[in-house]
Amino acid sequence: MPQTPHLERHFTASDSVRDVVIGMSDGLTVPFALAAGLSGAVGSTGIVVVAGLAEIAAGGIAMGLGGYLAARSDAEHYSVERARELAETGAKPAAEAAEVTHILRSFGLAAEESAPIVAALTKRPEAWVDFMMRFELGLEKPDPRRALTSALTIGGAYVAGGFIPLAPYMALASAPVALTVSVAVTVVALGLFGWTKGHFTGMAPLRSAFQTMLIGGAAAAAAFAIARAIT
Repeated sequence: MPQTPHLERHFTASDSVRDVVIGMSDGLTVPFALAAGLSGAVGSTGIVVVAGLAEIAAGGIAMGLGGYLAARSDAEHYSVERARELAETGAKPAAEAAEVTHILRSFGLAAEESAPIVAALTKRPEAWVDFMMRFELGLEKPDPRRALTSALTIGGAYVAGGFIPLAPYMALASAPVALTVSVAVTVVALGLFGWTKGHFTGMAPLRSAFQTMLIGGAAAAAAFAIARAIT
């Protein structure tokens, strides 16, 4: 009797989604706060647009650089810890084997059940180190392209998000009207962004949209108040 194949669907792009969330959330709030603060101080959409574009460019570069350095730091940390673990398994194999047994016991395996697994790992040095990295240190091997990908994703998301609240100032001549439209557009964008994020991460889309609008709106309001106070 034919059986329906068992298919497991797991979300595997959490790093990319995190980068998009970081870049997009900042891109939606920071340029909005700057544009809103300046609109009340200068009354000219032209100046707001120039300042906004400069901020988007600088913010995108800074955010992308931050993502690159963070990913490079993770990769370097992994390399250092792996080298240390490789040296320890070579210099103190008995102690490291005991650690493997302890880890397996934490999963409910008895000593006699753990013994063949420990013996098999000790005969495979690379697999042994991989096991220790994953289950002792909780570290996954980073993608070697992660740093550049993270930089481009965060920076690109920031720029894309930044143009949303700035677009009304580019299309309208009246700063007060542009501010009103920018607020509405930013709130809608936060909701759509939250819904999309929830859809891809498995969270209830409506709940994610509401949370994103609430948190992003509060952050944008706080940033706007600070910008308005400064200007």
